[in-house]
Amino acid sequence: MTLTGNMRIDGDRLWDSLMEMAKIGPGLRGGNNRQTLTDEDGEGRQLFKSWCDAAGLTMGIDEMGNMFHRREGTDPDALPVYVGSHLDTQPTGGKYDGVLGVLGGLEIIRTLNDLGIKTKHPIVVTNWTNEEGTRFAPAMLASGVFAGVHDQDWAYERKDAKGKSFGDELARIGWKGEEKVGARKMKAFFELHIEQGPILEAENRDIGVVTHGQGLWWLQVTLTGKDAHTGSTPMKMRRNAGLGMAKITQLVHEIAMAHQPAAVGAVGHCDVYPNSRNVIPGKVVFTADFRSPDQATLDAMKARFEKEARAIAEDLGIGIEIEEAGHFDPVTFDEGCVTAVRNAADRLGYSHRDIVSGAGHDACWINRVAPTSMVMCPCVDGLSHNEDEDITKEWAKAGADVLFHAVVETAEIVE
Repeated sequence: MTLTGNMRIDGDRLWDSLMEMAKIGPGLRGGNNRQTLTDEDGEGRQLFKSWCDAAGLTMGIDEMGNMFHRREGTDPDALPVYVGSHLDTQPTGGKYDGVLGVLGGLEIIRTLNDLGIKTKHPIVVTNWTNEEGTRFAPAMLASGVFAGVHDQDWAYERKDAKGKSFGDELARIGWKGEEKVGARKMKAFFELHIEQGPILEAENRDIGVVTHGQGLWWLQVTLTGKDAHTGSTPMKMRRNAGLGMAKITQLVHEIAMAHQPAAVGAVGHCDVYPNSRNVIPGKVVFTADFRSPDQATLDAMKARFEKEARAIAEDLGIGIEIEEAGHFDPVTFDEGCVTAVRNAADRLGYSHRDIVSGAGHDACWINRVAPTSMVMCPCVDGLSHNEDEDITKEWAKAGADVLFHAVVETAEIVE
């Protein structure tokens, strides 16, 4: 038996699964709030496990809570092909970011079962813990530990805004496994994801063949001034941490604009203390996010930021600390895996183009330890990390069809 263009996933079943998962941790206006290691995350994991059990998969779970659901191959010694993404969301996240990649992987197994197809290599559907990094920074934390980028004890000590640690919360929701992190070996890893950008929709392309990923720096800045009354403190005597954040936010924008078109930058997270209407902020903590697919550009942006942010703080008479809260170098995905994705799109008749991922994904870390690539489908207006994030059933099906063909070709059908 060989792969043919009429072998496709069940788009209605995939869509129904997406909508069922979206019922867990509903947002305020149609999206999801299923942040990592919350009760909602635990409930989503349990639903995913029940579906995997029904599909005949066996589960493994490691000490970072990464879930691995395995369909056996005919060769017990053959390295497995892994596929997946993440189930956790932003606080105001959409229904598809990450989840499409996990449930698209499950749909591969369901389709193989429907067609009675066996593969030489096992296929393992994966849910990586804490991809978003919104509750416990940095993003892609558990896949980073798996790939040897982060120390596991350091990851366990990451704390959320309420002072709760990653390790304690993982144990609390009951998804801390005993398997050593990173012990698994892979033939390849594939990840399906919505684009989170406007290019595919604007060009009316069905599929993005992801060849590279942007590098990233998250630089967490703590500015320390002095709390004081907004009405009675003379302007020249103020040590305004909020003003420092405003000036540095403008700096971030200027740095990104100086490196167009291959760079972006913004301040996305901030905490202001004491956050009172009539108190000059005495402390501000915020994160500058710089990204570029070019290593030299990424390094230059970081260097200029650190130099000029310190100068701004000195000029205002406030203290400054800059911490590296997250980082990965630009990624070049495996040529063989990229070719498998491109061939799959061609075989199925879907329009496609090569694309660089503007966001970080678990695949960016796994690329360090196994041949890796990604499949992208469009999203409406390129909107993501927003409850209004939206895709069509047809886009989801096209992405999962290509994922199916790329994974199964790599896993090798047995006649």
